[in-house]
Amino acid sequence: MPALATGLLGFLTGLALGAIVYRARLCTFGAIEDGLMGQDWRRAKVFGLALAVALLLTQGMILSGLIDASRSTYLPQSVPVVGLVIGGVLFGIGMALVGTCGFGSLIRLGSGDLRSLVVIIVYALFAYAMLRGVLSGFRIGMIEGWAWPMPGPSASDLATQMQRVAGLDLRAVLGLAIIVPLILAVLRDARLLRARRLLTAGLALGLAVALGWAATGWWSDPFDLHQRVQSLTYVAPVARAMFGVLSGQDDWLDFGVSNVAGVVIGAFAASLRAGEFRWEAFDDHHEMKRHLVGAICMGTGGVLAGGCTIGQGLTAGSMLALSMPVAILSMVVGARIGIAVLMGDAGDWMRRLASRA
Repeated sequence: MPALATGLLGFLTGLALGAIVYRARLCTFGAIEDGLMGQDWRRAKVFGLALAVALLLTQGMILSGLIDASRSTYLPQSVPVVGLVIGGVLFGIGMALVGTCGFGSLIRLGSGDLRSLVVIIVYALFAYAMLRGVLSGFRIGMIEGWAWPMPGPSASDLATQMQRVAGLDLRAVLGLAIIVPLILAVLRDARLLRARRLLTAGLALGLAVALGWAATGWWSDPFDLHQRVQSLTYVAPVARAMFGVLSGQDDWLDFGVSNVAGVVIGAFAASLRAGEFRWEAFDDHHEMKRHLVGAICMGTGGVLAGGCTIGQGLTAGSMLALSMPVAILSMVVGARIGIAVLMGDAGDWMRRLASRA
């Protein structure tokens, strides 16, 4: 598939996701907050459904030889554990301060939230600085040096490492062992089964992850040596989108960047159609300061963690990447710290956490 067609497919996928997720009011930080603070795990189960769908389709393509998992940046030959933990915690704190993740900020921007415009600009600037700019030396020299090398060396996914230990290809067994409990968690929740918009959003996210892998790994041009195998993530593509707009370069319109544009336009169309498009801005300088700090945390943390909640939680998860549980757990911890800061009881919460440990 030519690069232009891959970019177009990324845009159309984002267009559909932006509209569907906006209508469902689905948000990763909202799911974490509902679960931790309200013991309502419905939205978390929806993301579990998305992971199950993405995992089923992605592992099926790998087993069929349709995509080469080794071409994914999520399966390096060493796992940057320190970066995953520090980046994940920073990203989680940023989500709490902003009130949503990178993907959610794009959705909000599409519906007229100018606060999200400021967040995305700052988020993209700091992400690019950490990715390729003035902070990249610190990331590469200080943070990524602390990595856990895989034996062999080999790809850092659970299936590959289990095969090395057991001597058998257990990819299908491992996939089913994760997929079945996630699906059962949804089927056993009668209240969630009545929430059709949430379920549709979960299915759409899972399908979109698999579509990204197929577009860049199966249907891509085999002679395009610059084509990476990639799927949904909303850190590096947001940064590259801003850089591409500012620099005028035309080699940035890949699946990820085009998907970012599609999400914003899809959310805009859905909010307009529902009569819910509203221009919103900061209430005061306190709210603006909180969003700016949150955007900085998400931009820097997202690059260190190798992706956002969607990128690590669904995209890396669909590859059975070992980085996924470390990054997501760190993001949940960071989100809880951020919530405690906003509620004014961060000190008490940290002391209780330390006493339990």
